[in-house]
Amino acid sequence: MSAPTAAPGTAAALPELLDRMIAGRQLTATDARAYLSRHPGPDALTEERVLRWLAQEYGIGFTKLDEIEPDKQVLSLFPARLLLRDELLPLRRVDQQVEIATSRLFATQGLDGLKALTGLRLQPVLAPSDVIQREMKKRLGVGADTIDTLDEETALTVVDEGGGAGSNNLDDAAEDASIIRFVNQVLKDAIDLRASDIHLEPFEDELRIRYRIDGVLQEVPVPAQIKRFQPAIVARVKILSHLNIAEKRLPQDGRIKVRIETTEVDIRVSIIPMLHGEAVVMRLLRQNTSLKGARELGMGARELACLERVLQLPHGIVLVTGPTGSGKTSTLYTALHEINDSERKIVTIEDPVEYQLKGVNQIQVSEKSGLTFARGLRSILRHDPDVILIGEIRDQETAQIAVQASLTGHLVFSTLHTNDAAGALTRLVDMGVEPYLVASSLEAVLAQRLIRLLCPHCKAVDDSPTARTYKARIGIPAAAVIYKAVGCRECRHTGFHGRRAIFEWMDSSNEIRQLILKNASTDAIRESARRAGMTTLAEDGRRLVAEGVTTIEEVLSVTTVHDREESPAPVVT
Repeated sequence: MSAPTAAPGTAAALPELLDRMIAGRQLTATDARAYLSRHPGPDALTEERVLRWLAQEYGIGFTKLDEIEPDKQVLSLFPARLLLRDELLPLRRVDQQVEIATSRLFATQGLDGLKALTGLRLQPVLAPSDVIQREMKKRLGVGADTIDTLDEETALTVVDEGGGAGSNNLDDAAEDASIIRFVNQVLKDAIDLRASDIHLEPFEDELRIRYRIDGVLQEVPVPAQIKRFQPAIVARVKILSHLNIAEKRLPQDGRIKVRIETTEVDIRVSIIPMLHGEAVVMRLLRQNTSLKGARELGMGARELACLERVLQLPHGIVLVTGPTGSGKTSTLYTALHEINDSERKIVTIEDPVEYQLKGVNQIQVSEKSGLTFARGLRSILRHDPDVILIGEIRDQETAQIAVQASLTGHLVFSTLHTNDAAGALTRLVDMGVEPYLVASSLEAVLAQRLIRLLCPHCKAVDDSPTARTYKARIGIPAAAVIYKAVGCRECRHTGFHGRRAIFEWMDSSNEIRQLILKNASTDAIRESARRAGMTTLAEDGRRLVAEGVTTIEEVLSVTTVHDREESPAPVVT
């Protein structure tokens, strides 16, 4: 059956969803009123339910694409540009016809155009628009319509990656509307998917694009012919980053600032020459992300009480430790947000400034101009601050100035790269800070990691023998329900959606201060902290496993060996 050809018309006093569907030629005003009369109430006003009703009314199929795998050979018969323009997704051949998924029942010009172009008999099948868009991106690749356009423009196919073509040609190619649109599509797609990084990686026969989502790299489907336009794509990124487009032999660093609707994103760009071209990594920093309160960090009761206590201290050093990308800066910003008032002067020195905090004086480190952490810190102390945030303690000079600042009446927050809380104390001593200065200035150390949270749409109860053994070994009650990752369309088949921190808080007790003065080992300091009540990263992770928000494997993947070995006696229930 061919799609109906009724005109959409307009409808007065219809709900917003139906008005929007009429404007998008998904149904007519008459159908909208008929649907509303038969399905009163807000629960019935979803696109999927309206489309199911339309499919039944007009005798055509409906699918959510869960049970249908689009045929790649059928998909290749149609130009990607036209499919994306009209949101049409070819599915499969059935009885000498090709089924095509669409959400626009009354927008027949797209189907008519494909019929005329291919000579095939086409049968529309209704599907929700978001499902079609997601599957098209997965099957055709990001920017497939742009690559189709580029294939038709022979002027862009002669760009020489090895430098044979002049920089003017490459500059022209990078400014082509299709290349601009492709790069914009990649950036927007990454932001929509909550990616923290975009990787453009050149290989001999492909340009691979990957996004880091929830800490894990995921490959993005792209058209196979994109490799031909690699130099123009990299050149476009260079232009946006204000970098030298002609320099291809040396690494370059730059930044881009973009706005999508109300979201501002600061993008840090790093370009490094590789064997088969220049590789690009872009880190996405969302500027206007609302800061959480301390209670929303997800800390346990003990850790939260310790944090609230140190925020009221008049002086001392508080360190947050963990690897790159473990959320240290976000935790420190949350702490500053809690104490940011008119009575305190807060000054930060960072590289880079990741979030802009209202009412906080923030300094951007600039190695080129000579503004280092150490030099900036000396100047900060002449600005009469109450609280100082140092983005990272990287060397002996910065560490010593931070210690001196804390001893002269300032509350100092900073980060350090160590595996756990106890390791921060010995790291400061290794940097050259005298043990007695560390003992007298350091108030607390917070170690943290980010673990992925289970997708609420597909997580399943884990009652495997391994799970039961794990619960018995570490003391989770046998009656507690724990879950495992499954994977669905909502989470891109990873089984996880979002991340949350696990914490390890160590206060500087008198016993620990004595151990620092004796140059004791990290193990000895850790044992003392555990006797004082410190919960390790692994133990905090087990709390989240027992709450059903993450998996056993996820906790094990981010904790160290000694964390896993240290566990309480099993609880018999």
